[in-house]
Amino acid sequence: MPRTADHEQRRRQIADAVSRLISEHGLDAVTVARTAAAAGMSVGLVQHYFRTKDEMLLHTFREVAARIRARVDERIQDGIEHKRSLAAVMADVMTEYIPLDEARRAEYRVARAFAGRALDAPALAEVDTESARQLREDIARAVHNGKECGEVDEHLDPQSAAVRLAAVMEGLALQVYREPRGGAGETVTRLVGPLLEAEIGVVFTGECRQYTA
Repeated sequence: MPRTADHEQRRRQIADAVSRLISEHGLDAVTVARTAAAAGMSVGLVQHYFRTKDEMLLHTFREVAARIRARVDERIQDGIEHKRSLAAVMADVMTEYIPLDEARRAEYRVARAFAGRALDAPALAEVDTESARQLREDIARAVHNGKECGEVDEHLDPQSAAVRLAAVMEGLALQVYREPRGGAGETVTRLVGPLLEAEIGVVFTGECRQYTA
């Protein structure tokens, strides 16, 4: 009997295939047959793991969200281990959501396609909403910690700051994605770092006493 790890690997393999199809040809190009061909599996094996196309799409959206989440967690952990400022960690976290390279651009296209479909699919909408909520919670937690260590003004509301910075990040991500490589696209990409730094600097205005002591 195949091990649980084998089952999980096959499910990830199918999700990878779906992601590639969406990235290269759009969401409407995804069928069970095309997914099976892209994954190097039989149609029957794909249907063994996912009875319907909707189940397959939902699993793929969760996989994409989980991969972004894993990178964000790595950024946060790295910041803790190297005692980086909360502002610097937030810049790294928010950058993970912006399509600044081909891998993140493909990932953003997939996530955006699912977000569009989520308008009429409650299960997909739940994944989309939870991903956005987690980002705001990350930012709000950083703001709260910043207030305790002196990096953020003690009167600033963490939730308001989280909504503001999340909106800035989402807007920058869309601007970068819309522009093709070269020309205006390069200009937008170059502005991402300075714009993020400026917006984060409005929230994280001080220095953490823990690191300056």
